[in-house]
Amino acid sequence: MTDRRLLSLSSLRIAARALADAREISKCVLLFRLDPQFSTVVALNSVVDELCLRKHVDIARYVVAKHRDSIIGNRETYRLLIIGFCRAGDLMEAARVWNLMLEKEIEPEVDAYEEIIITMFKSNQLQEAMRLFKSMRERIFIDLRISSYRIVIQWTSKIGRVSYAYMLFAEMLKRGMNFDNATIGYLIYGLLAKKRVKEAYKMFKEAEELDLCLCHGLMKGLLRMKRPAEATEVFREMLRREIEPNMHTYIMLLQGHMGKRGRKGKEELVNFDSIFVGGLVKEGKTLEASKYAERTMRSTVEVPRFDYNKFLHLFSNEEGVEMFQEVGRRLKEVGMVDLGDVLLVYGERMATRERRRRAIWRDSKVCEQYSN
Repeated sequence: MTDRRLLSLSSLRIAARALADAREISKCVLLFRLDPQFSTVVALNSVVDELCLRKHVDIARYVVAKHRDSIIGNRETYRLLIIGFCRAGDLMEAARVWNLMLEKEIEPEVDAYEEIIITMFKSNQLQEAMRLFKSMRERIFIDLRISSYRIVIQWTSKIGRVSYAYMLFAEMLKRGMNFDNATIGYLIYGLLAKKRVKEAYKMFKEAEELDLCLCHGLMKGLLRMKRPAEATEVFREMLRREIEPNMHTYIMLLQGHMGKRGRKGKEELVNFDSIFVGGLVKEGKTLEASKYAERTMRSTVEVPRFDYNKFLHLFSNEEGVEMFQEVGRRLKEVGMVDLGDVLLVYGERMATRERRRRAIWRDSKVCEQYSN
């Protein structure tokens, strides 16, 4: 006999998650028959939410379809399915759910609009994304949020349609919305992508308060224009203003400075292929190191793109601190001052877990600002 005290929405979510992980799809459907309290749309949405979070959106859709006669899905049900399919990269299924909503005369929520627009941009369906955003502005103009504008400004700046991004930014200001530095950062990047350097620097300097998003937008644009020295100056300005860089900052700068050229330096301590192989050996990954070295030595074989993220990870220890100091010093000796400074700062602030914790602590105020 079932103890009714154990039957709750939390236990239903746990059971659905376990059965979905085991691909027991039919049993997921039968869960709703265990107790009358589960025969509600609230219980259905709770299960759909859990399954989508676990990337079982196909099972979630099956459960909804099987219960369409007994438990009718609502706006929230379809929102969860659309977001789930979009985050799984299945735009076609998301569009089917979207069309089903419209057939039932259910207006999609802002979250659903935003997620499907993002997925369209990622799938290079630029015109479709722009048309959907236009439809969104016509249908639910009052409900538009800062994030709605920020998404389109980000992608239109990335593809070079800066004028359209500016038009949306002006519309935000006209509506009295409080824009954030992330939006300004995207506009700065868009200006630099169109080589409108003076306008980008003017917008950067007129910002009320510099933060990581603004600096990243300027640095990314400068690196796209092949100006790593200027990007490094922005990095130094960040440090002077106590804006803590993150891993993306260092990887972006390393890629901008080196690319493939920096890996094959004649100086032993500046040859990043040698450093990378050494890191693999220290980690005990001798087979992987041998394969990488073999591919590097064969001139007829295309060497894979250098993994800066893995490179930094392999040397994120106390030995790595010494290595970054030595390599940074040697780089500066051979004239690569900017790159040397980047590696020295990384060794000082990010090379060990304890150093990263201190960096996170220094950056806590910025993180709180982003979360809000």
